[in-house]
Amino acid sequence: MIKRWKAVLWFIVGVLFMAAGIRAVQVRAVGADVKGRVLFISSYSYAWDAVQIQIEGIKAGIGPEVVLDYEFMDTKRVSDEVSERQFYEGLAYRMSKVEPYDVVILGDDAALLFAVKYRAELFQGIPLVFEGVNNEELALELAKDPLITGVVEQLSLEKNIDFGRKLFPDAKKVVAILDNSITGQADRGSFYACAEKFPDMEFSEINASELSGNELRQQLGQVGEDSILIYIIMTEDANGKQYSDREAIQMIVNNARVPAMRMVEASVGEGLLGGNMVSMYKSGEIVADISMKIMQGADSSNIAVVDSPNVYCVDERVMEKFDLDMSLLPEGTVIVNHQPDFWERNREVLIPGSILVGAMLVIMAWVMFDNIRRRRLLEELEQARGIMESASLHDFLTGLPNRSKFMKDLETVIGGKVPCTIFMLDIDDFKHINDTYGHTAGDEALKQLAERLMGMQSQLLTPYRFAGDEFIMILKSNQRKIVEKTAYQCRQIFTLPFCLAGEDRKVCGSIGIASYPSDAADIEQLIVCADDAMYQVKKSGKNNFAFYGGTGQEA
Repeated sequence: MIKRWKAVLWFIVGVLFMAAGIRAVQVRAVGADVKGRVLFISSYSYAWDAVQIQIEGIKAGIGPEVVLDYEFMDTKRVSDEVSERQFYEGLAYRMSKVEPYDVVILGDDAALLFAVKYRAELFQGIPLVFEGVNNEELALELAKDPLITGVVEQLSLEKNIDFGRKLFPDAKKVVAILDNSITGQADRGSFYACAEKFPDMEFSEINASELSGNELRQQLGQVGEDSILIYIIMTEDANGKQYSDREAIQMIVNNARVPAMRMVEASVGEGLLGGNMVSMYKSGEIVADISMKIMQGADSSNIAVVDSPNVYCVDERVMEKFDLDMSLLPEGTVIVNHQPDFWERNREVLIPGSILVGAMLVIMAWVMFDNIRRRRLLEELEQARGIMESASLHDFLTGLPNRSKFMKDLETVIGGKVPCTIFMLDIDDFKHINDTYGHTAGDEALKQLAERLMGMQSQLLTPYRFAGDEFIMILKSNQRKIVEKTAYQCRQIFTLPFCLAGEDRKVCGSIGIASYPSDAADIEQLIVCADDAMYQVKKSGKNNFAFYGGTGQEA
């Protein structure tokens, strides 16, 4: 009897999935014949949660036949003329090697300003679609151009302050966490402009760019219970320390005595209260839809600028921590970290007719138990598989990817015809270290070198342990300036002493460099070339680097 009921339930689930699949195919088929090329330029880096959410929204709205490429300006870490020029030169070079783009999507203010500045050189005649732009006045002015449109990011300060006053009826102050970045300066103007609408409230800010880390902690801790605290942006402090979004949130959560509100959909659920937020995902969907319409033949001059879609979103755990009333939340508020009760988890199962309630509850309890057991088994198997896979591709001593992983990655890069450079390096006189200080000290030297190499890791550069005291790195570029810069950085890791047997010791290394395809056209030959270059360094006095077929640099 149980098997029969179980079969019936699985049959119903299967029919529902088939229906959903047919619907998905039908929806996906719309615009499937549209082909084109879209470039997304982000003001920031992929490390920012908001950027990842933007990209997911864009991907959801872009047709399957459309090529979508990404570029990241990384202005939250470095925002100066040198960085901008380097990004321009790199982008110009890359664009010269590919087919022209049909649409360029620009994420946030810095990307929009960059595109306008270099429009004649890079984007002549290409429609520009922006999103996440805080400077509404600038966006609307630029959108008078028939080839520019998009989504203005409207941080709803007024709605958030009203929301905060409902939750904190005794609040007399509004404190914003800001910095001096391009985004921060645009948001600062909007923040103080909003003060006119709340004459009974005192407006002030915590400017991270003008405070050291300790001063920042102190000011956060001094925000009293009579204040509404709003986290807008915090990318660096006065000491030049860079903050990722998560680091900024942890700084606020660990030091503020009151809950902090936020207005952008990112990292919700990590300790911030939430608020009326810009949906970065929906904004991404909107600009993707605009881009698709343009590629289908729509005139971009007829597509008006739209305001960002905003939703209320709060963290239930923060509400409980500060004893806030959930009944004060606006209707339709998205709740994260919600702990569903029994009825919420099983209400669809508990709806059968009164005659079969008892029997259905027994059946569903058995099915749920069986599903949980199966899920746990699958999770354990997946966890074990992940551990085994990781162990097979990583070096036990240093934690770096091993030789097998290096060969696979290099095969992928070269198989994709991606220009690249490899750096072969080892510790000079490593046998002397083992013989003099012991093998434990030798292992420490290897681990410390691995840590320094991991500190160099980026989207372009990946280090590996090749064999013994030999390490190797893949740089996904063969541009001379980038390669030389990486070589100097690599040599710099040997300038600081290594701690061996409890004492600081000078450790040197030799580095050989070879590029694909200029030095070799296949994997094995490229490794041989790098090894030959490293051998030349060894012959020439060690503690240096050399390019294959060239000379090393003075130490």
